[in-house]
Amino acid sequence: MQTILKSLVVGTALAASAAHGVAAAADANDYPNKPINLIVAYAPGGGSDLIVRLLAIYMQKELGPNAKIVVSNKPGAGGAIGFTELARSAPDGYTIGLINTPNVLTIPIERQTSFTWQSFDLLGNIVDDPDNFAVHADNPIKTLQDLVKHAKAHPGAVSVGTTGTGSDDHLAMLSLEKAANIKLNHVPYKGAAEVRTALAGKQIDVAAVNIGEALQFQKGGTNLRNLGVMSEARSKLAPELPTFKEQGYDINLNSLRGMAAPKGLPVEIRERLVKATERAIANPEFQSKAAQMFAPLRYLPPAKYEAELRDAEVQFRQLWKESPWVEK
Repeated sequence: MQTILKSLVVGTALAASAAHGVAAAADANDYPNKPINLIVAYAPGGGSDLIVRLLAIYMQKELGPNAKIVVSNKPGAGGAIGFTELARSAPDGYTIGLINTPNVLTIPIERQTSFTWQSFDLLGNIVDDPDNFAVHADNPIKTLQDLVKHAKAHPGAVSVGTTGTGSDDHLAMLSLEKAANIKLNHVPYKGAAEVRTALAGKQIDVAAVNIGEALQFQKGGTNLRNLGVMSEARSKLAPELPTFKEQGYDINLNSLRGMAAPKGLPVEIRERLVKATERAIANPEFQSKAAQMFAPLRYLPPAKYEAELRDAEVQFRQLWKESPWVEK
């Protein structure tokens, strides 16, 4: 009797497993059969939002005639609100999102979160955008040296707008404070578009904003002056603009922006999304339009993207030990 029962249990389990496999295959073959929600953890109008809305058009084409990707902005807490929602979503392929470094790495270092970068299935990196400082074109500050001189003469008075505590912009500000022995006034916002608005309205003195975003804003009519990029070499987007290193401050910071999904996607669906991301980025029309938006593309497939995030996390954890960036 026990042998018969055991056989029945095993047979039932095998049948259930086979049925699940058939259902999963059917789901993958039918995917997508409803809209895909694409979460952006920052406000509309910034570099993250604009590149994702462009990429979504080409990903839809790669996913087939029934595909529809709807972008939803979930700004706040330096990106933590959007990253949390993405991590908590069902891993069924109908919720994907953009993750940004260093925020997705630094936020879990500085405080308790319900996500880390390992909470996601990586689909591929899109953009690598170096940091930059900008001032309103009417500002008498013309160079980085002018900014440092003014900050030394007015400790804590120079306001710097960023996309949040622990963002690349915030770390850039802290790095300059340390390197130049100055004190600045941090003003966090929900996204680069809000920083742009504040700078245009002269509500802040300096915008810590990636060079690609700054050039987009200039093209859109924002009257600003860039002071320097935080990269080893000058940006191809603005070859006339000197690096911070050229101006005496060896600071290198950038923002990776890549596609991800909640951890645990079905293999077939994950492969489809990875291929759709890769092919969309490789599309010459997408690349041409991204160049018009001043988005510095740098595609990384999932394995290379993972390696980059892993290495960066080690560096930021060491930085946290040496110089915590949390607001006090």
